[in-house]
Amino acid sequence: MPGLPFNDFLADDDIAEIINHTPHKRESIFTPLVTLKAFIFQTLSADGSCKDAVASVLADRLNEGKSANSTNTGPYSKARQRLPLQQIKTAAANAGSTLHQQSDKKLHWKGFKVVLVDGTTVTMPDTPENQAAYPQQNTQKPGLGFPIARLVVMISLSIGSIINYSIGPYQGKQTGESSLFSQLIDSLSLGDILIADRYYCTFAIISLLQSMQIPVLFQMHARRKVNFKRGQKLGAKDHIVDWHKPKLKPIWMSTEAYAELPNTLRVREFSINGIIYTTTLMDSSLYTKRETAIFYKERWHVELDLRAIKTHMGMEVLRCKTPEMVEKEIAVNFLAYTIIRGNIAQAAVLHHKTPRKLSFKSALQIMTQSTKQLTQWVGELLNNGLNDLFKAIASNAVGMQKRKNQPRAIKRRPKPFPLLTVPRKEACAAL
Repeated sequence: MPGLPFNDFLADDDIAEIINHTPHKRESIFTPLVTLKAFIFQTLSADGSCKDAVASVLADRLNEGKSANSTNTGPYSKARQRLPLQQIKTAAANAGSTLHQQSDKKLHWKGFKVVLVDGTTVTMPDTPENQAAYPQQNTQKPGLGFPIARLVVMISLSIGSIINYSIGPYQGKQTGESSLFSQLIDSLSLGDILIADRYYCTFAIISLLQSMQIPVLFQMHARRKVNFKRGQKLGAKDHIVDWHKPKLKPIWMSTEAYAELPNTLRVREFSINGIIYTTTLMDSSLYTKRETAIFYKERWHVELDLRAIKTHMGMEVLRCKTPEMVEKEIAVNFLAYTIIRGNIAQAAVLHHKTPRKLSFKSALQIMTQSTKQLTQWVGELLNNGLNDLFKAIASNAVGMQKRKNQPRAIKRRPKPFPLLTVPRKEACAAL
């Protein structure tokens, strides 16, 4: 779409859905497309403020020879509120899924497209609306904590794009990672393999995925006892065994759905260097336990991806003051993240690199500084600019440094401000 950067990774239909579901005035400066573009750049900018987003719109209009818009953030804030949440979420998920499905077979493992899943948390402004939807931890006193949300994110290993995600309160019924993951299972497709930590190693999850013909590779859940003397022996500390369905169903499943699960589940268990793994890949000659255990280390990429989103893109602390806008902010952050990943993938293809070997942070910096200029170019000038952009992204490799292990500690001391021990209103009144 004209005026929207990175449109190669967004389906025209998804953009049209966002526009069609956004009420707006034809003569408005903040049309749906302008607002979405500004929102994306807001999430990518180091400042991250509405003032910065409005300034970016002002710069675009001046470059296009149009009259300057007001620097008042009110119209932009109202335009953001009009953007449709569900359509933005759908656009973000579709973009990530498309990149995952189109990934090169060279990036697959044993013919499988690898999907990673993990959970994380984010905080947001302490407003009554946010507290009602995403209560703070119950160990914190009222007025001293911040609303906190839990996210479960499904990420493509080959590309790094977000395939889908779910969000819920940090605590309460059906707010755990398993419950949120259950909302994402349908996003997996034939040919995928799911890798996750031991938290996901449950009878119900594996059984559901097995019925979809989705193989899994997990570390063994800490509560499950393993006896390698039982079952069909495949090798030293490597066997196939039947799990029996627990009497208690998981809280996120209905009684009817749990009753439909089989009474037994056949899985493979094996141990390497004292670590026990569970998988539904039964062929020990094709999927040797050592090779499979080494491959499981790739799961760590999901931790790095979530760190990149929260730290490099600044999503660890959200800015919006209502639950709907919080969800919208998350959706736009994930959309922007997948756009960056799509550009990294394209740069990797053009320069014969592996997407995972290129720096996300460097790509973020390059694109943030250059894409505004690219949107003003056309024809050969634009093509040359894009080629140089992809070349610059492809030139920043990661994983090449060799240095000693570092302590998880910081040298620089924080500023010596005391912590609030009473709500801020009370502290202000005391002054």
